[in-house]
Amino acid sequence: MAIRVVIGEDSAVVREGIQRMLERIDDIEVVSASADFPTLRAAIAESRPDVVLTDIRMPPTLTDEGIRIAVELRASAPDVGVVVLSQHVEPTYALALLEGGSSRRAYLLKERLRDSTELTRAIREVARGGSVIDPLVVDELVAARTARENSPLRELTESETAILGMIAQGLSNSAIADELVVTKRAVERHINAIFLKLGLRDAEDVSRRVKAALVYLADQQPA
Repeated sequence: MAIRVVIGEDSAVVREGIQRMLERIDDIEVVSASADFPTLRAAIAESRPDVVLTDIRMPPTLTDEGIRIAVELRASAPDVGVVVLSQHVEPTYALALLEGGSSRRAYLLKERLRDSTELTRAIREVARGGSVIDPLVVDELVAARTARENSPLRELTESETAILGMIAQGLSNSAIADELVVTKRAVERHINAIFLKLGLRDAEDVSRRVKAALVYLADQQPA
């Protein structure tokens, strides 16, 4: 039997292009195509497809509708596969898509649509319970993880990390001491140790605090 697919894509040109591409594939049947999130949700409920092929961003908010529908289906219809298409490499969204498990989930860049082979492979894979993640997204995830593993923040103790977080919040040494119920001198010793471990030796104290805060905040960004 053919794999029944529902499409969600707000661009009429892209949506029609995908439809025409898939209509040429013998084992895939497009049963519905929607231009916004509410219509896509209704189409899924009505047609009960095997696979949902959706843009990551759709009206009405153009934010993360594709991820949201995948999360909903994980709970309401776990046997339905979801292939999410994205215009850009966005590892954070890929991680969100896979948070509940990789089974029946695929994340592809739209540039893969130039060749029907990649798209049809992803549809077939999620229909049978597997998963597909675009190699470029995997590269970004590995690079982000490697950067974190090599981060100088890994050299800090738990107390030093906590103090650096307070520095990033703009707290003074006195305020940090009050927060931790320690002496101001103890805080100063910790901060000097932080500066040394981060390689911040040859600058004024104010400049070093700013640089240390930037290192901390950069490390807190989603991978």
